Amino acid sequence: MSSRILSSTLRGTRQNRLNSRPVWKGQWVCQLCRSHGAARRAFSLSSSFSKQKPYYITTPIFYVNAAPHVGHLYTMVLTDILKRWQVLKGREAILCTGTDEHGMKIQQAAASFNMPPKEFCDRVADTFKKLAQEFNLSNDHFIRTTDEEHRNTVQLVWRVLDSNGYIYQSKHEGWYCVSDETYYPDSAIEKRLDPYTGKTFMASKETGKEVEWTSETNYHFRLSAFKDKLLQYYRDNPEFVVPSTRMKDVVKWVEDGLEDLSISRPVERLSWGIRVPDDDSQTIYVWLDALINYITKAGYPWTSGTETLEGWPADVQVIGKDIVRFHCIYWPAFLMALDVAPPKQILAHAHWTLGSRKMAKSTGNVVNPILAMQRFGVDVMRYYLAHDGGIVNDSDYGNDLIVERYKKGLQGGLGNLASRIMRPKIWSVPSVLAEARDGNVYNIGKTSKAQVDMLNTLRDRVNVKFDQLDPGGALQVIMDAVYETNKYLQSNSPWKLAKELAEPEGSPLGTTEDDKPLRDSTQARINRTIYHCAETLRIVGILLQPYMPDKARELLDTLGVAPDRRAYDDACLGLDFTYGVPLTLPGKGSWGALFPPLPVED
Repeated sequence: MSSRILSSTLRGTRQNRLNSRPVWKGQWVCQLCRSHGAARRAFSLSSSFSKQKPYYITTPIFYVNAAPHVGHLYTMVLTDILKRWQVLKGREAILCTGTDEHGMKIQQAAASFNMPPKEFCDRVADTFKKLAQEFNLSNDHFIRTTDEEHRNTVQLVWRVLDSNGYIYQSKHEGWYCVSDETYYPDSAIEKRLDPYTGKTFMASKETGKEVEWTSETNYHFRLSAFKDKLLQYYRDNPEFVVPSTRMKDVVKWVEDGLEDLSISRPVERLSWGIRVPDDDSQTIYVWLDALINYITKAGYPWTSGTETLEGWPADVQVIGKDIVRFHCIYWPAFLMALDVAPPKQILAHAHWTLGSRKMAKSTGNVVNPILAMQRFGVDVMRYYLAHDGGIVNDSDYGNDLIVERYKKGLQGGLGNLASRIMRPKIWSVPSVLAEARDGNVYNIGKTSKAQVDMLNTLRDRVNVKFDQLDPGGALQVIMDAVYETNKYLQSNSPWKLAKELAEPEGSPLGTTEDDKPLRDSTQARINRTIYHCAETLRIVGILLQPYMPDKARELLDTLGVAPDRRAYDDACLGLDFTYGVPLTLPGKGSWGALFPPLPVED
């Protein structure tokens, strides 16, 4: 059976599985395994099937109690860059994003608008979906927790957890935070003072959100049973959480002890959510519901041999630092209880601030990403967020900073270099490449040697940063190459040498036969400079594709780089001598440049 037919068959098999998921009753036995086992075994992957597991990366699913802001966009862009980097390297990759649509905050938000919760969710979820589309997110899945497929998976997971002995029912008393949708232990609570109202209130130490004392009967997950297993997993995978400072926090939280987790709410308090199987008086805890989305879209439940077909375990799950506890403690514990492998890594990035205060929908301290896009453009915003966005430390958003990065890095750096190499008619890039192919540009001096050394190591240095889950650091390496190349170009000033060759009278080059070696040496210097600058543009253009897909394509089109020569393996000095004739002619004047002047605000 060909790999194409096998892939098609497996996709069809999974769809059949999804369409036929039942609601289980009584003692849990997988009906799908009973009723479809024989047919599904016929399509199981054999041990000889060598297809590499797709790279699976996820954003958190975004809460739909209000419209998205730049902080959400940063998470999307960061995740998309990491996915596109894997695709650039030739690996199949899957990106999952979506919306979290259940819970008390949604119930309250919908009520405040006098709307049914589902209608409210439909409207807000659409704004997140459009945001992903507008900013060129290459997501393969957009999941909503109100999807029937997801509801079936959540109820299946509940039954498996219950069957495995990890769920019990009891009375629960504790501090509950509506905003965070979670209970906190006494050790995580402190009294705070609201500086604006003078009111004192009890709040979570971790998030600062107000909590209230609640007493109710609900279901619990035996989280405390996983303390040792989690700590062993952290020891075996010391880079499970990036950055390392947050890994240390996670280890300390678990070492300090774990309390069992309340995983349902009485329906009279929370009606908007997925019901507990066989108990309509309880609604499943929104965080258990939400976290399961990652395996819903990875095809859970799996049959033997198909576990990794759609990417699980996730290679990287990108989240904000405020939801570390849920993703780095609760989530791997749930998966261990299901006997499913945890994700390989969690990237917990820092926040964006505005006026040095965290962006938050609840306070209205936000930036509308669509308005920012309309002013600066999609790729400029992607570049800025990747360039300035923090992994360890928070970053303060500012339009003046976007303008500064644009003028220095894009317009004055990359755009200026492209214009200076591709627009002049005093040299021919294809002719220079022909000389380079014949080995006539390698008699290099000190400045060219530094340029060659930089280009020979550029791709690998960028890749190291990506291996460290640091796209911002990788972008800095790329842009440093652009800045150094502009200095190299200015230092060698080939336009001056070309002018001397064109007008030898009165110049030291002369026109006699005795002057030929000097003229040849000058032409060789021009060729070397243009070649190394053109190679910088080609390599940088390839490496920038995950960050600025459209602008990178425009740059490579202008250089004349063939579409099938734009992969990671092509991003090395001297691997392509076929470009130089533009596929798209460069524009004229400053407004026709790769990065034209920004429009002036009214």
